[in-house]
Amino acid sequence: MRFGSRARRLKVRNRGFTLIEMLVVISIIMILLAIAVPNYTRNVTLAKEAKLHQNLTTLNKVIQEYSLDKKHAPQSLDDLVQAGYIKFIPDDITGNNSTWQTDAEDPENAWDPNNTGIASVHSGSNDTAIDGTTYSSWTH
Repeated sequence: MRFGSRARRLKVRNRGFTLIEMLVVISIIMILLAIAVPNYTRNVTLAKEAKLHQNLTTLNKVIQEYSLDKKHAPQSLDDLVQAGYIKFIPDDITGNNSTWQTDAEDPENAWDPNNTGIASVHSGSNDTAIDGTTYSSWTH
């Protein structure tokens, strides 16, 4: 008889987890998330910043090529697409391709001083990068 009641006690005890066990597991999961989420967020931001650097380099290079080939600067970023220098205007860090800010040519150094165009582009976002600078101050 004693054996049967002991087996029954073991059976009842093995049905689930205690509250303490659940709290320990949840605490461990929360600690791991507290470590992982900031690292993930930082890596996503670094990836976006790397993409912005690449897009800035590409756009400014294409503006230079267009200007050298055509002997005048483009009047808009759409001119680069229309002339076949790029397939599409890449997105700014804002996720939109219409937020790029263009810098006009210096009339003294322009191909045609009476018809200045775009000399370069920069981001239209005033958000702060991981290095502490604003995205709009980046040139390449």
